[in-house]
Amino acid sequence: MSLTGRLAAAPADFIRQEFLEPQFRHEVTHLMRWYVLIEKALLCEYRRLGILPAHQVEQLATALCGLTPEDVATEAGLALSDIALALEARVSKAVPDPVPAWHVDRSRNDLQACAQLLDVREQVSEIAALLDRLAEVAHERASADVTSPMPGYTHLQSAQIITPGFYLSAVVEHALSTSSRLLATYDRINFSPLGAGPMAGQELAWDRERLARAVGCAGPVPHALAAVASRAWLLDVAADVASAGVGFSRFLTDLMAWSSSGYGLVELPDELAGISAAMPQKKNYPLLERLRGRTGHLTAFYVDFATGQRNTAYSNSVEVSKEAGLHAGTMFAAMRSVLTGFTLVIDRLRWRTDKMRAACEEDHFGGFSLANELTLRSGIPWRTAQVIAGRYVSAVLAEGGCHADGGGAAALGSAAREAGHPLDDPGSYLTKSLDVDAQLHAKVSSGSTNPDSVRALLAGQRERLGALTAEWDARRGAVQEAMAATDAALRPSAGGTV
Repeated sequence: MSLTGRLAAAPADFIRQEFLEPQFRHEVTHLMRWYVLIEKALLCEYRRLGILPAHQVEQLATALCGLTPEDVATEAGLALSDIALALEARVSKAVPDPVPAWHVDRSRNDLQACAQLLDVREQVSEIAALLDRLAEVAHERASADVTSPMPGYTHLQSAQIITPGFYLSAVVEHALSTSSRLLATYDRINFSPLGAGPMAGQELAWDRERLARAVGCAGPVPHALAAVASRAWLLDVAADVASAGVGFSRFLTDLMAWSSSGYGLVELPDELAGISAAMPQKKNYPLLERLRGRTGHLTAFYVDFATGQRNTAYSNSVEVSKEAGLHAGTMFAAMRSVLTGFTLVIDRLRWRTDKMRAACEEDHFGGFSLANELTLRSGIPWRTAQVIAGRYVSAVLAEGGCHADGGGAAALGSAAREAGHPLDDPGSYLTKSLDVDAQLHAKVSSGSTNPDSVRALLAGQRERLGALTAEWDARRGAVQEAMAATDAALRPSAGGTV
């Protein structure tokens, strides 16, 4: 098959082995069904335009439906290892007579951009499904325990008392916000490049709206140059993925610390643990390290894609269309790994409620409540109340940390007198601040760690999760309906519309 009159030689072995063949294998494996769908959409337009008669459209459609990756792969050598050319060659062999007008007024540029977009669109949908699963598991685990007190930390120091349910509802929140962001990105990028041609449009009156609907897009990219030159949609998706990875890395950092021997607040079952070959007493969690390490790749992928596009001419080029997105599939694989692994961790995580409560009772988590009490009961200025509470904690620590007896009341009374605000009954100010469970119920604002607030938060998250799931199901259903409609339009009995 002669593909060009401009060149007299086939690609050099280096070009073929280093670039063309790997790209061809990838596209045949991952993008071929999108190329086939695009070809079907184009056939419908050829028939509408009167370029191809119905019987030729039927023959080409039948050949397209019967294609396998193996069929297309056999054409690689004579098709410059290009999937579009190989597909064309294979289909041409499968029809009984030549179809001269097939692919007239067509370019690979918009076809390739569209196939890549449709693949990324599907990958985003798959990531959303994994986020949905993570949110479901985290929500279930959060709902199971909204009352067990555990230490909460700011600046890695003891801060306030929280619960497993409160913490895991933050995981749910991150999954929901990521899914919501991806949904907005999905809708923003779901526009078809078809009909843009090489860069400046095409010479036949292609109905780009019709073409877009045929491949499940909301419409065409309005500008022909932007349709083939831009890969901003890949950057948008990669930005969402990278941002999500940052959040997951932080949750994993907490679990790595809390599962360490220094904290011992959580643990994972043995099948999710590792050992030390030299120190038999150790139970390591390399899974957490692997997952956190993998989130770093997600950030790097965005930088890779952006660097690949930066300072390139705003037109179609292999540098942007192929090299700059070379690792897109790897990014999605890494994101799937992070989500699947993190969901497994959340599902199998065991909270050591005895150690969590002991840590809360041994530390000074009630300073915030104590300062509030001093101000609201005795009218002590807030900043002064903070000073008194701080001096009280320092005095108790100096005496060995015991604040549950009369020594604590004496220390508070002394600190208040030094600040010029003597208290009649210092011990009564400590009741709430020393009660671990009372610390949970003391917080009454929405979204707080109060068990009732957490339950309300989880109820709201359940509604949002249901709404997001329905939205994603609608997007998936629209794509499936479009594909089915395109197939139906190519059947002999069809009226020629999509």
